[in-house]
Amino acid sequence: QVQLVESGGGLVQAGGSLRLSCAASGSINSVNHMGWYRQGPGKQRVFVVQLLSGTTTYTDSVKGRFTISRDNAKNTLYLEMNNLKLEDTAVYYCYAVFSIAVTSWGQGTQVTVYS
Repeated sequence: QVQLVESGGGLVQAGGSLRLSCAASGSINSVNHMGWYRQGPGKQRVFVVQLLSGTTTYTDSVKGRFTISRDNAKNTLYLEMNNLKLEDTAVYYCYAVFSIAVTSWGQGTQVTVYS
């Protein structure tokens, strides 16, 4: 069972940048669907971005500011976040679909944006 662990969250000033990492305990070479969700305080968990069969899809609110990438050699998924806004404050979760029956989720990493 491949596990995912997020890191890189923290406190950042509005307009700043942060890079989140999602390290997998096993190979992600064969995984064609990975991405990120987030959950703000008192809100539902919502879609942020996905990589699906080579195609990247972002939610409108992060387009032009966030960039998803992966490094298969390091078994790691990344989320680069630029020009952060107060509304980006949330717990960020990564996921990877290893099979129809197996989707792994990380434990989440807190991102807090302040003015």
